[in-house]
Amino acid sequence: MASRTGTHSPAGICKSLPERGLLLLMVLVFLEGSVLPLGAASSPDVTHQANSDNHIVKEAGHNFTKKPFPVLSLDYHHIQAPFEISLWVLLASLMKLGFHLIPRLSGIVPESCLLIVVGLLVGGLIKLAGEQVPPVLDSRLFFLCLLPPIILDAGYFLPIRPFMENLGTILMFAVVGTLWNAFFVGGLLYAVCQIQPGNPSILHQLELLPCLLFGSIISAVDPVAVLAVFEEIHINELLHILVFGESLLNDAVTVVLYHLFEEYAGVGSVTVMDVFLGIISFLVVAVGGVLVGAIYGILAAFTSRFTSHTRVIEPLFVFVYSYMAYLSAEMFHLSGIMSLIACGAVMRPYVEANISHKSHTTIKYFLKMWSSVSETLIFIFLGVATVEGPHNWNWTFVTVTVILCLVARVIGVVGLTYVINKFRIVKLTTKDQFIVAYGGLRGAIAFSLGFLLNKDHFPLRDMFLTAIITVIFFTVFVQGMTIKPLVELLAVKKKQEAKRSINEEIHTQFLDHLLTGIEDICGHYGHHHWKDKLNRFNKKYVKKCLIAGERSKEPQLIAFYHKMEMKQAIELVESGGGVKLPSAMPSLCKALGSCGFVSQFPVGSSLQATPFMFETLSFLKMLIAFKISPCYARLFAFIWVYFTSMQPLNYTKVLTDSGS
Repeated sequence: MASRTGTHSPAGICKSLPERGLLLLMVLVFLEGSVLPLGAASSPDVTHQANSDNHIVKEAGHNFTKKPFPVLSLDYHHIQAPFEISLWVLLASLMKLGFHLIPRLSGIVPESCLLIVVGLLVGGLIKLAGEQVPPVLDSRLFFLCLLPPIILDAGYFLPIRPFMENLGTILMFAVVGTLWNAFFVGGLLYAVCQIQPGNPSILHQLELLPCLLFGSIISAVDPVAVLAVFEEIHINELLHILVFGESLLNDAVTVVLYHLFEEYAGVGSVTVMDVFLGIISFLVVAVGGVLVGAIYGILAAFTSRFTSHTRVIEPLFVFVYSYMAYLSAEMFHLSGIMSLIACGAVMRPYVEANISHKSHTTIKYFLKMWSSVSETLIFIFLGVATVEGPHNWNWTFVTVTVILCLVARVIGVVGLTYVINKFRIVKLTTKDQFIVAYGGLRGAIAFSLGFLLNKDHFPLRDMFLTAIITVIFFTVFVQGMTIKPLVELLAVKKKQEAKRSINEEIHTQFLDHLLTGIEDICGHYGHHHWKDKLNRFNKKYVKKCLIAGERSKEPQLIAFYHKMEMKQAIELVESGGGVKLPSAMPSLCKALGSCGFVSQFPVGSSLQATPFMFETLSFLKMLIAFKISPCYARLFAFIWVYFTSMQPLNYTKVLTDSGS
């Protein structure tokens, strides 16, 4: 306590000196990025002028005059683009570093809010210098360069099991919820704009289709904003996957509505055939994006089979194939976000089985670094673009837009949850509904879509952009800053940082087999039945084609054990420990010990196994690869585990996590 509050002690002074140095460096980069390019751009090119004068002398009378060799010259235009890009990246990185050096600030203000403020300050400095603010948040730059790393990082490390178990709920929020928000906001906004026809105003120029187009832009939840805020509050996995999954999958709905209303806004009418084609277009955009991503994911996995002799280029295939999937989807106006998600999710289990551990580490940290820098730049550029303008402020339009977005989100979440809870085992509580509704943040995707509008076709484009920026600022600043105190106040369940063990993996696989067997006996082919069919097809055909060597024949439990063994061995070496195993290592033997096969031993001691250890492992592998009827095999497994266990197995947590 004394070291944190005593500012007059020598230790406190020494501790503050590096922080002051970092602050000074940030200020210098801040000023350099906003002033130096402007001054250098306005300064004359001395080298070019000298060369032109020399050329004139040669043409005039072929009298060569020897001039002093230039020891130092300035040619800023030669390196302007990469230099300014490096300055922006350096500024973003220093801001992110400085934000986490101030614990009190990071505990009150979300990082996204601070970065937007930094962008506002940079844009203000550029404007004060008398220069034009550059259009940093260009739509092409955003969609082709800044957004893909964030979505690839989310898709590659997406928790597949909770995502698939809650896929129905996510699709309801993403598809039906986004459609509801778009038509509710657009329709009521049009009705408000037509009030008081006796007093003509600029709002009376708005027609229904432009209002619906604006509603489709502003209604979609933004994945970048959701990631930035939800990762800081450490919400539980269910709520995180619901809101983040909705922000990922609503891209197809947003793309279709955007292009549909943009196409027919100039015509002024939409027929029944247009609505039917819009539904077909939605299916094509969504399914086509997933198929494109899956194809590139399979190609990446197949390519990784042959990289055992050239390990250095293994990460490159992951990045290039993923980016090609995104570009291919965008080329056909499919959902690039869903394509990246599908590509990352499909390739990961096969690529990680083929590549080396060093390549896996490279992929992990490069993706995290790349996505973090892109996310930081997006929020800074959003602040700069706000200063850039142009703005067309209309109190009625902006205020009604903010209110309608909040009301539509609340009504949509409550209404859809009422229907969803009739089919879910684990119901969404009132607290869960509040967090899902309050976490519907908007971000740079809405701004970029509004920026793409043609001003000739949409004369009120500037008013649309002003309202979009206001909604973004309201959701990021007001909702983003207050969601953490509200989570604490409502005592919402937080995310539990628990390492997965072999014991949990055995029980999870056992429950999967048991529930599939029950479905087979009852004759009800639910999602457990189809998941088992898919796993069998994967083991029988896909793994043999995409995984090299003997790893393709390895059971899932043994593969998980090898993965955990490698991870714990690295942790043991890094910690500088002795020959004893880490505390998480005996989890397999504890799980087998509960069935009477392995003797129990204290945590941290050497591995003590009975003479039946190897027979037990062989029996486990045989049980996993049983070839008899699935229902009888699973019933046999259930009876065997139940009657041989020395202590009752606790399945409450696993059943709760898997009940959707």
